[in-house]
Amino acid sequence: MDLGLGGKSVLIIGGARGIGYAAAQEVAAAGGCIALADIDGDAAGEAASRLAAATGARVVGIRMDVTAPDEIAAGLETISAEFGGIDGLVISAAVLDDKLFLESGPTDWQRMIDVCLYGPLNVLHAVLPKMIEAGSGHVVCMATDAARVGQARLSYYAAAKAGVIALVKSIAQEVGRHGITLNVVSPGATNTELRQEREEGMRAQMGDEAYQKRVQKVERMYPLRRIGEPQDHAGIIALLLSDRASWLTGQVISINGGFVMP
Repeated sequence: MDLGLGGKSVLIIGGARGIGYAAAQEVAAAGGCIALADIDGDAAGEAASRLAAATGARVVGIRMDVTAPDEIAAGLETISAEFGGIDGLVISAAVLDDKLFLESGPTDWQRMIDVCLYGPLNVLHAVLPKMIEAGSGHVVCMATDAARVGQARLSYYAAAKAGVIALVKSIAQEVGRHGITLNVVSPGATNTELRQEREEGMRAQMGDEAYQKRVQKVERMYPLRRIGEPQDHAGIIALLLSDRASWLTGQVISINGGFVMP
């Protein structure tokens, strides 16, 4: 299916790895131009070079800290100079903890809220005026099914992402008249580098035998008997960035192997 992304410019924040990079691969395959933004500027540059070499797409890599409005503004200027504007936006930047709520504290909560909730607030506040001026745009924000049903050891992560869901639904009502759509992709457990780092910490804490039992238990909770891969989300994200989904806005799309069926 031709998504009509040829020549369209897409900014993917958190695009150096994980679901963000998988989405970039899908957009590149559809002919889009991509700006990969990440707090790790070197990783963004390396990922951009790798993607451009593999696909022939126009790709730039830039450093962007979603907690720093001045840095977001500078990044948008770079993208504007390179591509002339932004047709699509994916916000996939995140941090992840593994703590019981009563083992956490205000420093943990603040870091999570700053990146996972204030980050999208900052980015959307900077990007949407340009989309309104253009009279079109497609936005995808990443959340989590933990935000919809709750999950032990992810309380303040789930809370921040629940805020993103409410934010997207509210803004979608405000800017739809300008031809702009905003939707949420809500993953289940996905084999990203961020999750791998968390899992390695759990393995070290639990020991290998107990950890392997946990892995088997988790997989049995999914009707499809596996956790997700970044590529499982990429096609839906690309669709939401296209005019094929131009009458779809304010929605939360769970991609979770059947773990949650809300």
